[in-house]
Amino acid sequence: MESNNFALVTQNLTKHFDHFIAVDDVSFSVHRGEIYGLLGPNGAGKTTTIRLLLGLLTPTSGNGMVLGFDIVKQAEEIRRRIGYVSQKFSLYADLTTAENFDFYSGIYGVPRKTIPERREKLFEMVGLSGQGNERVTGLAGGSRQRLALACALSHEPEFLFLDEPTAGVDPISRRNLWDLVYDLAARGTSILVTTHYMDEAENCHRIAFIYRGKIVAEGTPHEMKTKQMLEQVLEIDTDQADVALGVLRESNLFDEVALYGTMIHAIGHEVGEKIPQVRDILQSKNVSVKSADVIVPSLEDVFIARLRNVDMNEK
Repeated sequence: MESNNFALVTQNLTKHFDHFIAVDDVSFSVHRGEIYGLLGPNGAGKTTTIRLLLGLLTPTSGNGMVLGFDIVKQAEEIRRRIGYVSQKFSLYADLTTAENFDFYSGIYGVPRKTIPERREKLFEMVGLSGQGNERVTGLAGGSRQRLALACALSHEPEFLFLDEPTAGVDPISRRNLWDLVYDLAARGTSILVTTHYMDEAENCHRIAFIYRGKIVAEGTPHEMKTKQMLEQVLEIDTDQADVALGVLRESNLFDEVALYGTMIHAIGHEVGEKIPQVRDILQSKNVSVKSADVIVPSLEDVFIARLRNVDMNEK
Protein backbone atom coordinates (compact mmCIF):
# COMPACT_ATOMS: atom_id res chain seq x y z
CA MET A 1 0.00 0.00 0.00
CA GLU A 2 2.86 2.39 0.80
CA SER A 3 5.40 3.69 -1.70
CA ASN A 4 8.36 6.00 -1.30
CA ASN A 5 6.36 8.78 -2.96
CA PHE A 6 3.69 8.87 -0.27
CA ALA A 7 3.97 10.02 3.32
CA LEU A 8 0.40 8.90 4.09
CA VAL A 9 -2.05 6.46 2.55
CA THR A 10 -5.52 5.45 3.76
CA GLN A 11 -7.84 2.84 2.29
CA ASN A 12 -11.53 2.66 3.19
CA LEU A 13 -10.90 4.10 6.65
CA THR A 14 -14.08 3.90 8.74
CA LYS A 15 -14.95 4.69 12.35
CA HIS A 16 -18.29 3.97 14.05
CA PHE A 17 -19.40 5.36 17.40
CA ASP A 18 -22.46 3.42 18.57
CA HIS A 19 -25.00 4.26 15.84
CA PHE A 20 -23.02 7.19 14.42
CA ILE A 21 -20.52 6.91 11.55
CA ALA A 22 -17.87 9.60 12.10
CA VAL A 23 -15.54 8.55 9.27
CA ASP A 24 -17.08 6.69 6.35
CA ASP A 25 -14.93 4.73 3.87
CA VAL A 26 -12.26 7.42 3.51
CA SER A 27 -9.39 6.87 1.08
CA PHE A 28 -6.73 9.44 0.21
CA SER A 29 -2.96 9.85 0.05
CA VAL A 30 -0.43 12.59 0.81
CA HIS A 31 2.78 12.94 -1.17
CA ARG A 32 6.04 13.58 0.63
CA GLY A 33 6.61 17.31 1.03
CA GLU A 34 2.98 18.07 0.16
CA ILE A 35 0.49 20.35 1.93
CA TYR A 36 -2.78 18.43 1.88
CA GLY A 37 -5.94 20.15 3.10
CA LEU A 38 -8.91 18.36 4.60
CA LEU A 39 -11.81 20.80 4.46
CA GLY A 40 -15.26 20.55 5.92
CA PRO A 41 -17.74 22.05 8.37
CA ASN A 42 -17.56 21.38 12.08
CA GLY A 43 -18.52 17.79 12.79
CA ALA A 44 -17.63 16.56 9.30
CA GLY A 45 -15.07 14.03 10.56
CA LYS A 46 -11.80 15.96 10.19
CA THR A 47 -10.51 15.60 13.75
CA THR A 48 -11.62 11.97 14.01
CA THR A 49 -9.69 11.19 10.83
CA ILE A 50 -6.52 12.70 12.31
CA ARG A 51 -6.99 10.80 15.57
CA LEU A 52 -7.27 7.57 13.58
CA LEU A 53 -4.11 8.37 11.65
CA LEU A 54 -2.19 9.05 14.87
CA GLY A 55 -3.34 5.81 16.44
CA LEU A 56 -5.34 7.61 19.12
CA LEU A 57 -8.46 5.81 17.90
CA THR A 58 -8.80 2.34 16.40
CA PRO A 59 -10.63 2.17 13.07
CA THR A 60 -13.76 0.06 12.81
CA SER A 61 -12.55 -1.05 9.37
CA GLY A 62 -10.10 -0.02 6.69
CA ASN A 63 -6.42 0.73 7.13
CA GLY A 64 -3.77 3.39 6.79
CA MET A 65 -0.05 4.00 6.88
CA VAL A 66 1.91 7.09 7.92
CA LEU A 67 5.59 7.29 6.94
CA GLY A 68 5.45 3.59 6.14
CA PHE A 69 4.04 2.55 9.53
CA ASP A 70 0.67 0.91 10.13
CA ILE A 71 -1.70 3.20 12.06
CA VAL A 72 -2.93 0.33 14.26
CA LYS A 73 0.10 -1.92 14.73
CA GLN A 74 2.82 0.74 14.75
CA ALA A 75 1.16 3.81 16.26
CA GLU A 76 4.06 4.49 18.65
CA GLU A 77 6.51 4.55 15.75
CA ILE A 78 4.28 7.07 13.99
CA ARG A 79 3.97 9.36 17.00
CA ARG A 80 7.77 9.51 17.38
CA ARG A 81 8.09 10.86 13.86
CA ILE A 82 5.21 13.32 13.60
CA GLY A 83 4.25 16.68 15.07
CA TYR A 84 0.66 17.45 16.02
CA VAL A 85 -0.90 20.84 16.66
CA SER A 86 -4.53 20.62 17.70
CA GLN A 87 -7.01 23.48 17.89
CA LYS A 88 -6.58 23.45 21.67
CA PHE A 89 -2.89 22.60 22.02
CA SER A 90 -2.13 22.13 25.73
CA LEU A 91 0.28 24.89 26.61
CA TYR A 92 0.98 25.56 30.27
CA ALA A 93 -0.23 29.11 30.94
CA ASP A 94 1.86 29.70 34.07
CA LEU A 95 5.11 28.68 32.37
CA THR A 96 7.18 30.83 30.04
CA THR A 97 7.40 30.16 26.32
CA ALA A 98 10.90 28.73 26.80
CA GLU A 99 9.76 26.48 29.64
CA ASN A 100 6.89 25.15 27.53
CA PHE A 101 9.23 24.43 24.63
CA ASP A 102 11.77 22.70 26.87
CA PHE A 103 9.05 20.59 28.47
CA TYR A 104 7.68 19.33 25.15
CA SER A 105 11.18 18.79 23.77
CA GLY A 106 11.83 16.48 26.69
CA ILE A 107 8.61 14.57 26.04
CA TYR A 108 9.64 14.12 22.40
CA GLY A 109 13.02 12.77 23.51
CA VAL A 110 15.17 15.66 22.30
CA PRO A 111 18.63 15.42 23.96
CA ARG A 112 18.80 17.98 26.76
CA LYS A 113 22.04 19.56 25.59
CA THR A 114 20.60 20.33 22.15
CA ILE A 115 17.34 21.93 23.39
CA PRO A 116 18.60 25.55 23.86
CA GLU A 117 20.04 25.70 20.34
CA ARG A 118 16.93 24.14 18.82
CA ARG A 119 14.69 26.50 20.81
CA GLU A 120 16.58 29.54 19.54
CA LYS A 121 16.37 28.29 15.96
CA LEU A 122 12.65 27.49 16.09
CA PHE A 123 11.68 30.63 18.00
CA GLU A 124 13.36 32.63 15.25
CA MET A 125 11.50 30.63 12.61
CA VAL A 126 8.06 31.18 14.18
CA GLY A 127 8.64 34.79 15.17
CA LEU A 128 9.11 34.41 18.93
CA SER A 129 12.74 35.50 19.20
CA GLY A 130 13.39 37.41 22.41
CA GLN A 131 10.15 36.21 24.02
CA GLY A 132 11.51 33.19 25.86
CA ASN A 133 10.78 34.70 29.28
CA GLU A 134 7.20 35.72 28.52
CA ARG A 135 4.52 33.70 30.24
CA VAL A 136 1.98 32.00 28.01
CA THR A 137 -0.91 33.58 29.89
CA GLY A 138 0.10 36.96 28.46
CA LEU A 139 0.38 35.83 24.83
CA ALA A 140 -2.15 36.65 22.12
CA GLY A 141 -3.88 33.82 20.27
CA GLY A 142 -1.60 34.01 17.24
CA SER A 143 1.54 33.87 19.40
CA ARG A 144 0.19 30.87 21.29
CA GLN A 145 -0.36 29.02 18.03
CA ARG A 146 3.17 29.85 16.89
CA LEU A 147 4.52 28.54 20.19
CA ALA A 148 2.45 25.37 19.80
CA LEU A 149 3.93 24.94 16.33
CA ALA A 150 7.46 25.42 17.66
CA CYS A 151 6.83 22.78 20.35
CA ALA A 152 5.47 20.34 17.77
CA LEU A 153 8.58 20.88 15.63
CA SER A 154 11.07 20.47 18.46
CA HIS A 155 12.01 16.90 17.44
CA GLU A 156 12.20 17.73 13.71
CA PRO A 157 9.22 15.59 12.61
CA GLU A 158 8.88 14.29 9.07
CA PHE A 159 5.12 14.79 9.08
CA LEU A 160 3.10 17.60 10.63
CA PHE A 161 -0.61 17.34 11.47
CA LEU A 162 -2.37 20.68 11.93
CA ASP A 163 -5.95 20.43 13.16
CA GLU A 164 -7.77 23.76 12.69
CA PRO A 165 -4.54 25.66 13.49
CA THR A 166 -5.93 29.12 12.72
CA ALA A 167 -9.31 28.87 14.45
CA GLY A 168 -9.83 32.01 16.52
CA VAL A 169 -6.62 33.59 15.23
CA ASP A 170 -6.50 37.09 13.72
CA PRO A 171 -5.97 37.46 9.92
CA ILE A 172 -2.34 38.63 10.15
CA SER A 173 -1.41 35.71 12.41
CA ARG A 174 -3.22 33.36 10.04
CA ARG A 175 -1.12 34.62 7.15
CA ASN A 176 2.10 34.32 9.16
CA LEU A 177 1.25 30.77 10.16
CA TRP A 178 0.67 29.78 6.54
CA ASP A 179 4.01 31.33 5.58
CA LEU A 180 5.61 28.99 8.11
CA VAL A 181 3.72 26.02 6.67
CA TYR A 182 4.97 26.87 3.17
CA ASP A 183 8.53 27.07 4.48
CA LEU A 184 8.26 23.70 6.22
CA ALA A 185 6.86 22.01 3.10
CA ALA A 186 9.69 23.51 1.02
CA ARG A 187 12.13 21.86 3.44
CA GLY A 188 10.49 18.49 2.84
CA THR A 189 7.99 18.23 5.71
CA SER A 190 4.74 16.54 4.74
CA ILE A 191 1.69 18.36 6.12
CA LEU A 192 -1.95 17.48 6.64
CA VAL A 193 -4.04 20.48 7.68
CA THR A 194 -7.74 20.58 8.52
CA THR A 195 -9.76 23.77 8.29
CA HIS A 196 -13.24 25.11 7.68
CA TYR A 197 -11.87 28.34 6.18
CA MET A 198 -12.34 28.01 2.42
CA ASP A 199 -9.82 30.76 1.61
CA GLU A 200 -7.08 28.77 3.34
CA ALA A 201 -7.58 25.88 0.91
CA GLU A 202 -5.89 27.98 -1.78
CA ASN A 203 -2.66 27.53 0.19
CA CYS A 204 -2.71 23.73 -0.18
CA HIS A 205 -1.20 21.67 -2.98
CA ARG A 206 -4.22 19.35 -2.94
CA ILE A 207 -7.46 19.37 -0.98
CA ALA A 208 -10.37 17.12 -0.16
CA PHE A 209 -13.88 18.10 0.91
CA ILE A 210 -15.18 15.93 3.73
CA TYR A 211 -18.85 15.96 4.66
CA ARG A 212 -20.71 13.65 7.03
CA GLY A 213 -17.59 11.52 7.27
CA LYS A 214 -17.24 11.04 3.50
CA ILE A 215 -14.81 12.60 1.03
CA VAL A 216 -17.06 14.15 -1.61
CA ALA A 217 -14.41 15.78 -3.84
CA GLU A 218 -10.62 15.85 -4.16
CA GLY A 219 -8.04 17.63 -6.31
CA THR A 220 -5.88 20.72 -6.57
CA PRO A 221 -7.60 24.04 -5.84
CA HIS A 222 -7.58 24.75 -9.59
CA GLU A 223 -9.09 21.36 -10.42
CA MET A 224 -11.79 21.85 -7.82
CA LYS A 225 -12.86 25.14 -9.39
CA THR A 226 -12.68 24.00 -13.01
CA LYS A 227 -13.61 20.31 -12.99
CA GLN A 228 -15.54 19.52 -9.82
CA MET A 229 -18.53 21.77 -10.42
CA LEU A 230 -21.19 21.30 -13.10
CA GLU A 231 -23.05 24.49 -12.26
CA GLN A 232 -22.08 28.07 -13.07
CA VAL A 233 -21.80 31.07 -10.75
CA LEU A 234 -23.38 34.46 -11.38
CA GLU A 235 -21.83 37.22 -9.28
CA ILE A 236 -24.23 40.09 -8.64
CA ASP A 237 -23.32 43.47 -7.17
CA THR A 238 -26.26 45.51 -5.88
CA ASP A 239 -26.87 48.54 -3.69
CA GLN A 240 -28.94 46.43 -1.23
CA ALA A 241 -27.35 43.00 -0.92
CA ASP A 242 -29.51 41.93 2.01
CA VAL A 243 -32.76 42.67 0.18
CA ALA A 244 -31.50 41.19 -3.09
CA LEU A 245 -30.49 37.98 -1.33
CA GLY A 246 -34.02 37.30 -0.12
CA VAL A 247 -35.63 38.29 -3.42
CA LEU A 248 -33.40 36.00 -5.48
CA ARG A 249 -33.90 33.08 -3.12
CA GLU A 250 -37.66 33.47 -3.44
CA SER A 251 -37.42 33.67 -7.24
CA ASN A 252 -36.34 30.01 -7.57
CA LEU A 253 -34.21 30.94 -10.56
CA PHE A 254 -31.11 29.32 -9.07
CA ASP A 255 -30.10 26.18 -7.19
CA GLU A 256 -28.37 28.20 -4.50
CA VAL A 257 -28.04 31.90 -3.64
CA ALA A 258 -25.48 32.99 -1.06
CA LEU A 259 -23.79 36.14 0.19
CA TYR A 260 -20.09 36.27 -0.62
CA GLY A 261 -18.62 39.33 1.06
CA THR A 262 -20.63 42.24 -0.33
CA MET A 263 -21.50 40.29 -3.47
CA ILE A 264 -24.22 37.74 -4.17
CA HIS A 265 -23.29 34.43 -5.77
CA ALA A 266 -26.14 32.65 -7.56
CA ILE A 267 -25.38 29.04 -8.53
CA GLY A 268 -27.17 27.11 -11.26
CA HIS A 269 -27.15 26.08 -14.92
CA GLU A 270 -26.95 28.58 -17.80
CA VAL A 271 -26.93 31.44 -15.30
CA GLY A 272 -25.79 33.98 -17.91
CA GLU A 273 -29.11 33.64 -19.71
CA LYS A 274 -30.92 34.64 -16.51
CA ILE A 275 -29.23 38.03 -16.12
CA PRO A 276 -32.13 39.98 -17.72
CA GLN A 277 -34.59 38.26 -15.36
CA VAL A 278 -32.38 39.04 -12.39
CA ARG A 279 -32.27 42.72 -13.31
CA ASP A 280 -36.04 42.88 -13.83
CA ILE A 281 -36.87 41.10 -10.58
CA LEU A 282 -34.52 43.22 -8.49
CA GLN A 283 -35.50 46.50 -10.12
CA SER A 284 -39.14 45.70 -9.41
CA LYS A 285 -38.12 45.69 -5.72
CA ASN A 286 -36.24 48.98 -6.11
CA VAL A 287 -32.86 47.24 -5.91
CA SER A 288 -30.25 48.66 -8.27
CA VAL A 289 -27.96 46.15 -10.00
CA LYS A 290 -24.45 47.53 -10.44
CA SER A 291 -23.15 44.47 -12.29
CA ALA A 292 -23.98 40.84 -13.00
CA ASP A 293 -21.30 38.58 -14.47
CA VAL A 294 -20.63 34.85 -14.84
CA ILE A 295 -17.38 34.13 -12.96
CA VAL A 296 -15.03 31.25 -12.20
CA PRO A 297 -16.42 29.68 -9.00
CA SER A 298 -14.59 30.15 -5.73
CA LEU A 299 -13.74 27.13 -3.60
CA GLU A 300 -16.57 28.16 -1.31
CA ASP A 301 -18.97 28.05 -4.28
CA VAL A 302 -17.74 24.58 -5.19
CA PHE A 303 -18.03 23.41 -1.60
CA ILE A 304 -21.59 24.69 -1.23
CA ALA A 305 -22.61 23.11 -4.54
CA ARG A 306 -21.06 19.72 -3.71
CA LEU A 307 -22.66 19.58 -0.28
CA ARG A 308 -26.01 20.53 -1.77
CA ASN A 309 -25.70 17.73 -4.33
CA VAL A 310 -24.92 15.24 -1.55
CA ASP A 311 -27.97 16.34 0.41
CA MET A 312 -30.20 16.16 -2.69
CA ASN A 313 -28.97 12.65 -3.57
CA GLU A 314 -29.71 11.40 -0.08
CA LYS A 315 -33.32 12.58 -0.13
